[in-house]
Amino acid sequence: MTAATLRTQSCKDLAQMARAMGVPGWHSMRKDELVRALVSHAKRAAKKNGGRAATAVMLQEVKMSNGKSARASEEQERLRQLRSQFVDSRLLGSIGGGEQVRNVQDKLVVMVRDPYWLHVYWELNPRSVERAQSALGQHWHGTTPILRLFRVGADGAAELQRDIAIHGGVSHWYVDVQNPPQQYRTEIGYLTAGGQFYCLARSNTVTTPPAGTSDSVDENWADIDQNADRIFAMSGGYSDRGTSLELQELLEERLRRPMGTPMQTRYGGGAARMITGAHELPFAVDAELMVYGVTDANAHVTLQGEPVPLRPDGSFTVRMSFPDRRQVIPVIASSPDGVEQRTIILAVERNTKVLERVTRDPGA
Repeated sequence: MTAATLRTQSCKDLAQMARAMGVPGWHSMRKDELVRALVSHAKRAAKKNGGRAATAVMLQEVKMSNGKSARASEEQERLRQLRSQFVDSRLLGSIGGGEQVRNVQDKLVVMVRDPYWLHVYWELNPRSVERAQSALGQHWHGTTPILRLFRVGADGAAELQRDIAIHGGVSHWYVDVQNPPQQYRTEIGYLTAGGQFYCLARSNTVTTPPAGTSDSVDENWADIDQNADRIFAMSGGYSDRGTSLELQELLEERLRRPMGTPMQTRYGGGAARMITGAHELPFAVDAELMVYGVTDANAHVTLQGEPVPLRPDGSFTVRMSFPDRRQVIPVIASSPDGVEQRTIILAVERNTKVLERVTRDPGA
């Protein structure tokens, strides 16, 4: 043990060593005093015990030094991971790599899911994010990825409703809206700590339908129905990497038709059968169950044990699967203070029967 080696340790580590070795008065010593005391104690121990005590002290010192280095390495690795997560959470570009991602065109599409919810889907080229970083300069490190919601008036003027903080690693977001029917559009970009907004893409304008239980395709979806194949293709539906499963399911659910190849979507299944030689008529029928009601706006409602979100007027609507069996569905409402509770039980049954196929002779 040398004085030079001990000076590389912190005062706290030296004090712990002095305490373990039984150095008197260690708690009131400064760093230089601890170094001198430890060196003197080691020399006395070496003379008394033939070097065994000094060797033990040196081993203890090495262990403490190694432990300190290990802790420092762990802290550095943890800091690197946190820094990596922080940077990744702001990157809104398309996930992946290669030239295919670099060729992605910026797009932001907003669709109406029901009177109170919008579904926003986007694809952004990584180069656009790099340009935003370069344009914002020193303000980039304090930016937040933002989805801006605008309400569009009858005169076409857009009024900012709110900024929604989002994060990287996703390509879609659900946005809750109020007071249907209303017109909305969105923008996606970065907001600095000083309030400056850098826009990456702007969306189309949609109109939410009036509140009610109707699940018909409204004017927004009628317009999207005419361009569904183009939207599906723009989102990568016909490419090797495929499209967002969420977007495909939403289009198929609301347009009530499968999203597939242009041959099937533009000319129907008959053209595909003529090419492939298949003559079997595809036919499938399914059903969903819609439960709706109204209670106090501040009440707590559960359906089959799951919480149900309420609208400002206390109404609620829940769409759920309707399997081919009997179901008992408890719906429970509790008062805001938890004193009163009411329960309504729905008993429903679905019994689907598939009849035998009938084939007619075309020449008959």
